[in-house]
Amino acid sequence: MNTGSDEPGEVVVASDGAADETRADGAQGGQGLGSKAPEFIKARRALHLSWQVGVFVIGLAVVVAGIIMLPLPGPGWVVIFGGMAIWATEFVWAQLVLRWTKRKVTEAAQRALDPAVRRRNIVLTSIGLVIVIALVGVYVWKFGVVMPWKIKDQ
Repeated sequence: MNTGSDEPGEVVVASDGAADETRADGAQGGQGLGSKAPEFIKARRALHLSWQVGVFVIGLAVVVAGIIMLPLPGPGWVVIFGGMAIWATEFVWAQLVLRWTKRKVTEAAQRALDPAVRRRNIVLTSIGLVIVIALVGVYVWKFGVVMPWKIKDQ
């Protein structure tokens, strides 16, 4: 049972009075925020630190690749969120950022599906298209259509 709260470690009380070990972030039992590394890695400090450095470097490489893809062809934002997901396997701050991002994307999707918002967006797009067509028409009426390959030699 998910309470929808952002408070980590919140225990939900069932209707019969028994405590359910479901955390607020939807994880069961002890698998809440924090490292998702295997237990034998977490048991050794040096190995765990190396694991964290490796996860950070791999996540950083993926995020940088996503940032490079933003102006270039490619799924930039998807790759950036993939890098954040890699970081979220090991770092609490990335888990919190990813949870916040998922919540905001879900809220935006719900707003976008609202019929009133869709109607407003269609009307605004139509008005914008009419304005652009009118401006292009005025330009063509005033200056005419001159193709670059038909420019007379000077």
